[in-house]
Amino acid sequence: MQIKSPKDFWAGAMFIAFGAGMAAIAIKDYQMGNAVRMGPAYFPTVLGGLLAILGLVLLLRALALKGEKIGRFHFRPLLLILAACVAFGYLLKPLGLLGALLVLVFVSAYGGHEFKRKEVLILYAVLFVFSVLVFVKGLTLPFPICPEALEEYCRF
Repeated sequence: MQIKSPKDFWAGAMFIAFGAGMAAIAIKDYQMGNAVRMGPAYFPTVLGGLLAILGLVLLLRALALKGEKIGRFHFRPLLLILAACVAFGYLLKPLGLLGALLVLVFVSAYGGHEFKRKEVLILYAVLFVFSVLVFVKGLTLPFPICPEALEEYCRF
């Protein structure tokens, strides 16, 4: 057998691995139950099984149909987005949502193939307003909105 679509083949293999792993962990650690009285393992097992079936379909398709080759792997975007997420977590308390979100959006955008400052600023402004409305006001999560030093000037 020859792999005609390497991209689909490896995506299918990844889906099978994650799906089977999720189902195996759920069955091992939790009670399954049945369709009428679902236990805590029921949903992750079904979801993992469906993911594995989807992976099998992709894998078989990769053997039958010609598809794309796997492109070059780019480490820079992966590392910058990971660094932006970690920085957001560490900077949320001292800089508030205002500063931490600014770092998250700008560092993540810098990881892309093109960086336009005006577009990133607009994205930041929209994301900041959305985050304040949904998370701070709507869900009443105790996120600081402004940095600790500016907290007295920043009342929403």
